[in-house]
Amino acid sequence: MTEPTPDFQLTRQIHTVLVLHFIEGLRQSEIASKLNLSTSKVNRLIAQGRKLGMVRIDIESPFQRLADLEAKIVSATALTSAMVTPTVSGNAETKLQQVGQAAASMLMETLRDGDVIAITGGKAISAVVDNLNPEGSIDVTVVPLTGGVQGKFYTDVNHLVTRMAERLGGKPVLMHAPLFAENAAQREMLTNMASIKEVLDLARAATVALTGIGSVEPRGSSYYDLNPVPEADRKMLVGMGVSAEFMAHLIGRNGKVADYDLNRRLVALNPAEIGNCRTVIGVAAGAHKAQPIRAVLNGNFVDTLVLDEETVTAVLAHLEGSEDAA
Repeated sequence: MTEPTPDFQLTRQIHTVLVLHFIEGLRQSEIASKLNLSTSKVNRLIAQGRKLGMVRIDIESPFQRLADLEAKIVSATALTSAMVTPTVSGNAETKLQQVGQAAASMLMETLRDGDVIAITGGKAISAVVDNLNPEGSIDVTVVPLTGGVQGKFYTDVNHLVTRMAERLGGKPVLMHAPLFAENAAQREMLTNMASIKEVLDLARAATVALTGIGSVEPRGSSYYDLNPVPEADRKMLVGMGVSAEFMAHLIGRNGKVADYDLNRRLVALNPAEIGNCRTVIGVAAGAHKAQPIRAVLNGNFVDTLVLDEETVTAVLAHLEGSEDAA
């Protein structure tokens, strides 16, 4: 049933009210005073104008292409959300800081008092921590997902946990354990120690997980900063179909944890163990991360991605079947 056409005077009055409200930005009470009407009358005129199709809102954004890319990768995967930053520089560090800033903003929108945040180490997570600037303290607990490697600010996960907790006004819980045990038996012993098991159990129950996505290609990979891997093994890993590092685990293109000795020595949660988190945010920058991201998506390890425009374009090319894409 179509809305009856009002008479000329009423249409003119509706038009005047709509212009004052939507174009000139007056509040309804101000319009009522200006036109000698009641506020309820102004409200009814605006509602009637909407019904008559006299109001059309058209939002123009210089970043519409980024929103389109976000929608495209979400529709092509099991992700629930994505955030894409513009690629405005060829400098890898600048690109990483832009993605870190976006991820920090998303994290701030996600956090609630009482949350437990579980994080990995890595350059991407360090960039997120660098860009955290909350307006006030948030009652959160920050905990590591893995043991640590001392010597570099981004491989020492306890250092990042402490910095994040300080910036948020929360509480850090540290795990005093190496990332790699000497062997599987030692790893079993370490993870069953009360002090370490307590931290890992808290990480399993985290509400938010924040993790980087790493490459295992010899160039551009920080995985080899964590543990020396012989050159022959590096080539072997690529030949085995290993494509990504996620939570310090080597992941195959199929999204499965690789059958490799270092994975069995990790003092860390398995990627499958964070599946009950309310939000799992993966952060990555650089087109060389396209294959690793695809592997992580195949494993359904994250539900949210933060990445740059160049990277998401490369990921989408892979998802569309271009195996030789960047």
